[in-house]
Amino acid sequence: MVRPVVKREAVAHLRTRLGLSERRACRIVGADRKMIRYQSSRPPETELRQRLRDLANERRRFGYRRLFVLLRREGEASGINRIYRLYREEGLAVRKRRARRKAIGTRAPILVEARPNARWSLDFVHDQLACGRRFRILNVVDDVTRECLAAIPDTSISGQRVVRELSGLIERRGKPDMIVSDNGTELTSNAILTFAATKGIEWHYIAPGKPMQNGFVESFNGRMRDELLNETMFRNMPHARAVVRAWAVDYNEERPHSALGYETPKAFAEHLSTATGISAARIECSAPLPVAHIAPIGVSTQRAPVPHG
Repeated sequence: MVRPVVKREAVAHLRTRLGLSERRACRIVGADRKMIRYQSSRPPETELRQRLRDLANERRRFGYRRLFVLLRREGEASGINRIYRLYREEGLAVRKRRARRKAIGTRAPILVEARPNARWSLDFVHDQLACGRRFRILNVVDDVTRECLAAIPDTSISGQRVVRELSGLIERRGKPDMIVSDNGTELTSNAILTFAATKGIEWHYIAPGKPMQNGFVESFNGRMRDELLNETMFRNMPHARAVVRAWAVDYNEERPHSALGYETPKAFAEHLSTATGISAARIECSAPLPVAHIAPIGVSTQRAPVPHG
């Protein structure tokens, strides 16, 4: 179906280029003359457009749905349809990345208890500094609350370093029931195996070449790649650590998460703890503060399974 704006442009073209009358041009195009003469009385909405542009420039990889959530937080009463119209008119559509090949077939869901610390996912993501030196980031994600528990950038992260970071995280937040990771050499080292056996943590390794089995942290890595790593030039390692730390805090406390009903991971964790009766107890220790805010810990007697994927 041809939109009214296209019909108006066609009638204008016939009148200016061929010298046809409005009546004849409308008959050829199949447009009503009242529609051609219609002048919009819609207000310009200058302030809303400017704020929408500012948010889109600040959050370059956010679509109109997340921008709509941010505007609602600021008290904007406009509906999502108006925001989408202005989003289209301002040309703010996010450029889509090339889609990866999707797996074909059915998957059996993996049940996870609906509580914090039921399962953590762990993986590395790589990038490079402005000088060309490569570094990696160790990401740890809570599969239920979607919180970024740790995002640790460094030029080299060994198995012993992973053990130290996880030990400090457990002291601050509590022990997970399971940790999921791939089969990288750092994660299959004797240090990791000894750590899992000593702490009594079930460490699950995904099948080789099957990153979809570790989907939560892979999704998080994709968001970090799209919204942070591809948009930032890191000058040096101190700059990378500061930027990654700030982005992780923003991810937990400000960024709307579509899988959580556009709540933030921190707010969802608080609601989940309230619903399951888990008290928020903060462990006092001399360890440095974590990248993400500490979520409530505890054990719930009611087990509500949540399907994976």
